[in-house]
Amino acid sequence: MEEKEVIQSCNCTVIHEDIVTRVKDCIPKEEVLYDLADLFKIFGDTTRIKILCALFQAEMCVCDIAALLGMTQSAISHQLRVLKQSRLVRYRKEGKVVYYSLDDEHVKGIFNLGLTHIEEK
Repeated sequence: MEEKEVIQSCNCTVIHEDIVTRVKDCIPKEEVLYDLADLFKIFGDTTRIKILCALFQAEMCVCDIAALLGMTQSAISHQLRVLKQSRLVRYRKEGKVVYYSLDDEHVKGIFNLGLTHIEEK
C-alpha cells in the first residue's frame, strides 16, 4: 500500500510491483545512507587522499606528513582531525609525538576499489 501512495504522488504507475517491493526492502535506512554519503564526502578532498596514501605505506607523525606533502602542520592537522572523526585514521602517542595510521584495513579496501574503478579502461 505504502509504495502505491509514494508512486501516486509522483504520478508513476507500478509495472513490476514485486521488483519494487524487493528492491525497497534491500535499500538501507535513510540515516545509514546519509552516513554513507558523508563517508564518501571525506574522500572528496585530494589532501585527505594524499594523507591516506601516505598512511598506507607507514605510520607517520604530522610533521613528516606535512614535509612529505609540502604543507603546513596546521593544514595537515586539520585534515587528520576530519579523517579521525570519520574513523578512517587513528593515532597513538609516544612521548610528545603523535603517530597516525589507518584505522583498519577497510579504509585501504575502499580506497583501492575507487582507484581500480578510476583506472578501468
